[in-house]
Amino acid sequence: MKRYAYFISDGTGITAETLGNSLLSQFDKIQFERVTLPYIDSVEKAEAAVAKINQAAIDSESSAIVFDTIVDKNIRAIIDTADAFKVDIFAAFLAPLERELNVDSCYTVGKSHSPTDSANYLSRIDAVNFALDNDDGAKTRHYEEADIILIGVSRSGKTPTCLYLAMQFGIKAANYPLTEDDMADLSLPAFLQMHKHKLFGLTIDPDRLSAIRNERRANSRYASLKQCYHEVDEVELLYQREQIQSISTTDKSIEEISTRIMALAGLQRRLQS
Repeated sequence: MKRYAYFISDGTGITAETLGNSLLSQFDKIQFERVTLPYIDSVEKAEAAVAKINQAAIDSESSAIVFDTIVDKNIRAIIDTADAFKVDIFAAFLAPLERELNVDSCYTVGKSHSPTDSANYLSRIDAVNFALDNDDGAKTRHYEEADIILIGVSRSGKTPTCLYLAMQFGIKAANYPLTEDDMADLSLPAFLQMHKHKLFGLTIDPDRLSAIRNERRANSRYASLKQCYHEVDEVELLYQREQIQSISTTDKSIEEISTRIMALAGLQRRLQS
């Protein structure tokens, strides 16, 4: 079973995508063809969007699902003419809040993603720059500034997790790849020992690790099952010996890995929700 799902906004579309995808994920028996249409901020763009939605309904022989965060009432009226089941996110949530708070909302396009001079924006940029500068053990001398230091074998998910922690929570996350040399005597390098209270370990199923590494260096020793089993076994022993908290990234999304780390490490977000 296949349905088209559209995320439409007169801004970035991020809010519509986030909430819409969260809701659609509960229907795993249906295959959704997802389409995002951001910056639908004119009559012409709205009419073109309706034409796409209606054509999708014809092609799939079923109405599309539309999640929208359109602020302009005239543009929303055009979107409402589409052959689709519509979820007006702002109307669904803002109207009840207005009644409860007894205050009209401002209905401003892009309000949740601006302004660029806000403390949130500056904190996010600072954290992202830190994650990039301190990726893969590049600048260990800056670990004093880190909120957390992720360690683990190569390709266990350290870099994307650091970037997600920076983008979503404003966390300054560094990462260091543990190699065979580091694990030879089951002890941490001296410069990591200095920051042991900030360390958090990532591990991964060796079969999954081998598959990931083969995409990068096919048929190499680095990607072999034997090597992957060896490295994962050693790093997990190191975590146990040094009493370092860790989680497996095997069957988890970056979002779940990051939020679990936040909870387990007791980190507080630096960005306002």
